Amino acid sequence: MRILQIMTSKANGGAETYACDVIMKLHEAGVDQCVVMREDQSRFGELKAAGVRLAPEVLRFPFAPAQRFLIRRLIGREKPDVVQTWMRRAASLASKGAQPVIGWFGGYYDPAHFTACERIVGVTRDIRDHMVKSGVAPERAHYIPTFPTITPLPAADRAALDTPADAKVLLTLSRLHQKKGLDTFLHAVAGLPGVYAWLAGDGPLEAELKALAADLGLTDRVRFLGWRTDRSALLRAADVCVLPSRYEPFGNVILEAWAAKTPFVAAKSAGPAAHVADGINGLLVPIDDAEALRAALARVLGDDALSAALVANGYETYERDFTPDAVTAQWLAFYDAVLARDTAALTRLSAAA
Repeated sequence: MRILQIMTSKANGGAETYACDVIMKLHEAGVDQCVVMREDQSRFGELKAAGVRLAPEVLRFPFAPAQRFLIRRLIGREKPDVVQTWMRRAASLASKGAQPVIGWFGGYYDPAHFTACERIVGVTRDIRDHMVKSGVAPERAHYIPTFPTITPLPAADRAALDTPADAKVLLTLSRLHQKKGLDTFLHAVAGLPGVYAWLAGDGPLEAELKALAADLGLTDRVRFLGWRTDRSALLRAADVCVLPSRYEPFGNVILEAWAAKTPFVAAKSAGPAAHVADGINGLLVPIDDAEALRAALARVLGDDALSAALVANGYETYERDFTPDAVTAQWLAFYDAVLARDTAALTRLSAAA
């Protein structure tokens, strides 16, 4: 099987991380791939070092018509069996041709951007249903879950992050963006004396969030860590992983926390609400409710039995449904069924996922 992967984003978010993780797992499984990707994407060097063929030259031209032309020329040279596009812009650059084009949804997008795609895949069942409600034929819309691939690492050195060894630590792993609810998180932390907060990620709200932390008197207890590649180490060093997002179609950090055996607390946006059983494998609170978030965090930090139960049940959920090998097997079976035009198999795969 030969696959042309197209991933155009410059961001370092969960969707980009997952796309690169899938590409790496398919490479390990022996799939022949060529990847259209920007040279400044954070995983470019890793994929290149692993031996994945990369075609960054396609995206050096800033104009979409030129990029579409170069992609068509690349397809003529590579002769892939499948063209896989990741997210909206990549799908908009693809054209219908001899090879089936697959589009991946990481959010509640307008399917009009995916008209070149024979099949589209949502990261949750709810996103798949959104496609159908928005006019996509049910037989074209599929669901394959995501998975975390964080390298197991020893717990991060708290001293290196200017954090006392005996302090309680809350960790967020996300873009510093308005939709992530990090302002609500800081307001919650302000009511938890002595508790430290690590914000791992970059984004447009960095200066605003630092100013808010100062206004709340949190400068001594909040650490802005920037974009990190040692997510496993941070999770293992933290007492609770927090996802306070106002909008979160899925939230790969849910799986990362479960896999790392870190208690998880989230605002009840779409992704967490669909996957977290409140009080079982995590705690859920209303969106934009700093007091409720503060109370939930205080519960986990103050109740060792609750913390242990959330960890055990979260890890069980991860092991059952979201390991890298299990999800990669679904992708391989999906590609095989697409190439075989096996509609029945495709229906079964989406139903079983």
